[in-house]
Amino acid sequence: MSIMSKRREFVQLAIQEGTNIRELCRRYEISPTTAYKWIGRGRSPSETYEDRCRRPHHSPKQTDRAMEELILQVRDEHPVWNARKVRRVLERRLGPNEHVPAASTIGRILKRNGRISEAASVAAQGWQRFEHERPNELSQIDFKGYIETGQGRCYPLTMLDDHSRYAQILKACTNERAETVQAHLIEAFRRYGLPRRMNMDNGNPWGHSNGQRYTKLTVWLIRIGVGISHSQPMHPQTNGKDERFHRTLKAELLSNRWFGTIEEVQKALDGWREIYNHERPHEGIGMEVPAARYIASVRPYPEALPPIEYDTTDLVRTVRSNGRAQVGKCDYFIGEPFAGQPVALRPTREDGEWDVFFCHERIATLDRHGAVSKMRR
Repeated sequence: MSIMSKRREFVQLAIQEGTNIRELCRRYEISPTTAYKWIGRGRSPSETYEDRCRRPHHSPKQTDRAMEELILQVRDEHPVWNARKVRRVLERRLGPNEHVPAASTIGRILKRNGRISEAASVAAQGWQRFEHERPNELSQIDFKGYIETGQGRCYPLTMLDDHSRYAQILKACTNERAETVQAHLIEAFRRYGLPRRMNMDNGNPWGHSNGQRYTKLTVWLIRIGVGISHSQPMHPQTNGKDERFHRTLKAELLSNRWFGTIEEVQKALDGWREIYNHERPHEGIGMEVPAARYIASVRPYPEALPPIEYDTTDLVRTVRSNGRAQVGKCDYFIGEPFAGQPVALRPTREDGEWDVFFCHERIATLDRHGAVSKMRR
């Protein structure tokens, strides 16, 4: 039964005379608030029971476009200047009577417009201990190699919240295939919600040895609203917290221990994960336990995906089965994982160049000769 069908059925049952609404809510596992919302919407004969866009009609605190253009102009004039320097330049140029956004706001504007890459952001930290300010800003995911069991190889899959070090996924897998990872991700997302971004290495199932940055798995992640970044090749420290987690897992659980079955491995992982999250003090977070610093994300897993929508000014093309898209006389290779998906092309400041977006993510920059000049890491 689809979500829309389930909602329609609930409303039809709820409006019957003598129905106990709260008991019906328990059976359908929804809150009374949600129930009365759908009952109210169900009064309309044209109601389709689909999710409506929650985007506000007005964002009064959003930086206006003119100020954003000034910020980008200063950054383009001085490509290596950070947000604090850009803010100081704008204060001098505009004078004391003009409000200039905070440096943190300017930094987000620069990132959103592709002026600061995630790799550059991390590199600017000088490799002192770095963590995101809040839970669910970044999750790190990876396989911890493999261990031998009586049933063959087991590949522990791990995912860690960057801020709290909370272990969100610790699963004993029999393979490293995308469908296996996706199933465990869906389970975690349903429980903890979506992170803003995920970082991973460059191997399967989230990367290719041939240098392509996207796979069917990462395209799916972008589609549900998760940003993607990859570790720099030969620099595992960019996924360092998960790498350190693997060392701890090996030292405290997996070393010199034999498991007869995959189920035995999972049982051991479950017990150790409970201790790691709720009992084991962590030096990297001031000797607190990860659970003390972690909260679930406010972004729920989208069981029903809304349609992909772009601005009316965007040039939208559907990627063909061979991974290519036609723009004018040029035929660009976008990537086979995007086959069948619409992408948006937006002109850059350089004549003949286009930034390519899939949903919220800028995935490439194309030049006038039909070549991909840049790919997002």
